[in-house]
Order: sequence, then structure tokens, then C-alpha cells
Amino acid sequence: MDHNTQSSSGSFDLNEADLIGTPIYDIDGEKVGSISHLHHAATSRQAVVDVGGFLGIGTRPVLVSLDDLTIQQDPDGNVYGVTSWTKDQITALPEHYD
Repeated sequence: MDHNTQSSSGSFDLNEADLIGTPIYDIDGEKVGSISHLHHAATSRQAVVDVGGFLGIGTRPVLVSLDDLTIQQDPDGNVYGVTSWTKDQITALPEHYD
């Protein structure tokens, strides 16, 4: 996936519901998970990203700041997120419990 030819979140409108299920890709373009839900705090917004597993089985949630994700949209309107982290870095994050 060539992230350089896509629109960044500054050029289209999204709400929280639009982000649920959004796939997340690492710096190498490999899918590392998807957003399951968002947390709002006084100073930051964070995404709970389900990582690992196979076909949704065996995934575990990790907390990622939305500041660490770039939300983009491809020409077909599909929304996805990109992080500057590697797959190993994001899957090594501690498991998040609500």
C-alpha cells in the first residue's frame, strides 16, 4: 500500500464510529491490527487496537495514542491508519484492559 498517494485525515471528515474497525498498518505497510474502540481523556485520545491473532481469533487489545496514528483514506474511500512503529513494536505493547 502506497501511503503517499492517499488523503490524510485533514482533508475528510470522520467521527468515532467511522474509526471502529479501521485497519492499522505499520511503517512497512503490513497490517498489524484494527481499532476496536476509542478512549477519551482530558489531554489525549487513544485507540484500542486489536493486534496479533489470525482472522480475529487470538487477538489482544493494546492502547495506542491517536497522535501516533495517521488516519488516511484511499481513492475508493476506504479509511485506514498508519503508524511509524514496526509490527514487533506494536505487538510488544502491554495488553490493555478496560
